Amino acid sequence: MRILLVEDHPQLAASVAQALRGAGWTVDVLHDGVAADLALASEDYALAILDIGLPRMDGFEVLARLRGRGKTLPVLMLTARGEVKDRVHGLNLGADDYLAKPFELSELEARVKALLRRSVLGGEQQQRCGALVYDLGTRRFSLRGDILNLTSREQAVLEAMIARPGRVMSKEQLAAQVFGLDEEASADAIEIYVHRLRKKLEGGGVRIVTFRGLGYLLEAVGD
Repeated sequence: MRILLVEDHPQLAASVAQALRGAGWTVDVLHDGVAADLALASEDYALAILDIGLPRMDGFEVLARLRGRGKTLPVLMLTARGEVKDRVHGLNLGADDYLAKPFELSELEARVKALLRRSVLGGEQQQRCGALVYDLGTRRFSLRGDILNLTSREQAVLEAMIARPGRVMSKEQLAAQVFGLDEEASADAIEIYVHRLRKKLEGGGVRIVTFRGLGYLLEAVGD
């Protein structure tokens, strides 16, 4: 899953990004509101972490423009402002959660998981495709009870596919979830990750089907 972090304090942004990447998420980091607005209009994210006090365009305006485009992805606001009126204003604009600075990285990670659980998994802790189970709390996949040992790229591909049951995903859509803005997105690399995943899923009652010219579909064998 791909997360956008918008924070103008370089050290804080680096610390948060490191923690989120360490937990296995793909993270894009931006430092001003205009860049954030452009990214949210053109890229596909599972969640945005948005500071209020941003240069060029504040977080409230970025959020308002996002919701004005009809985008429903969850937004966690970071703020040094403790006033109730600011929290109410953000919630009225469509913020999903607030976290006041300073905060513990463990709390931030817990809030991110909770927001993703509600938006991606419909409030459930686990998502299933046949014998394949994804647990958002541990961020681990298991197949017939055995934990799958996945690289971060393989994890990102499989997360994207299991979050969209019954949907064919193109290589370009999968690449958008695997690679960040500062990386060269490679649709060809997706073929490699899918090939590796097929080997790890082999014999487990779950497979990745290729629809030539369209993309890939994760399905339970026999469904």
